[in-house]
Amino acid sequence: MLRRLSILTGLTAIVGFAVYWWLTIPVTIAASALSAYTPDLANGKTTFNAGGCSSCHGVPKQEDRTRLGGGLGLASPFGTFYVPNISPDPIDGIGRWTEAEFVTAVNDGVSPTGEHYFPAFPYAAYHKAKLSDVRDLFAYLKTLPPVSGKVRDHDVPFPFNIRRNIGIWKLLFVNSEPFRSDPGQPAQWNRGAYLVNALGHCAECHSPRNFLGGIVAGQRFAGGPNPEGKGWVPNITQKGLADWSEKDIAYFLESGILPDGDSVGGSMVEVIRNTSQLSPEDRGAIASYIKSLPPIVGPPKPARSKPKS
Repeated sequence: MLRRLSILTGLTAIVGFAVYWWLTIPVTIAASALSAYTPDLANGKTTFNAGGCSSCHGVPKQEDRTRLGGGLGLASPFGTFYVPNISPDPIDGIGRWTEAEFVTAVNDGVSPTGEHYFPAFPYAAYHKAKLSDVRDLFAYLKTLPPVSGKVRDHDVPFPFNIRRNIGIWKLLFVNSEPFRSDPGQPAQWNRGAYLVNALGHCAECHSPRNFLGGIVAGQRFAGGPNPEGKGWVPNITQKGLADWSEKDIAYFLESGILPDGDSVGGSMVEVIRNTSQLSPEDRGAIASYIKSLPPIVGPPKPARSKPKS
């Protein structure tokens, strides 16, 4: 009886591991899957700005937004992630990457070596980006200056450092459906929906997360604790922005100035550096979509502690 139980336990473990291994296989895109294409560098630059590439990948504390040497540390409940070098440097950056490897990284969160990227890289949103935008972005990045310098490894403890487990996280929290326009909405609104949900990855910061680090679907865009552990990210549904007009939102994306005349602070400063480079039409499209978000109650913001007298 014990022998049969041991055999059954062993077989169950083998089958369970095989299922786990199959479910967590990293998705890769073969070069043969990409047809001939002439990139649009102007659109690549727009994608670069809409995607906020320089906010994370720019060398910290330097003015040139095109020097993408990485190094920024992103704190999280799971450890600290250090943003990699994505400049065209052939040694420390992505200078030797193929287009298919880049598309795989952006759309599916898989490295050229076939490992899952940690979701600190917002591929859960980029997964919805148009293939043409990603290919144009790759062509644009190759025109930027190469920056030497290897970024340090992530500081992520066990068991969160097991990349294979990210495959399960993707199954749980990455929506594989491509972005689809809403035929019942005008073109401007659809453009804004695409910029906000795909390239702009706004929900990645402006939504609360569960204990596994996945966005709480019912509170998308409703704000919550800053993922980096300090401060509070505001609610950008009509629960938080009811008093803002579309013009207020568009002007904020251009200038960083709030309707009350105050200026934005924190990590949003870097976001404004990107959105200010977009066309007025794209900022207006984002404003149109944001203003249409229904009011959603987010998690309660902790009360400020009173200073001791």
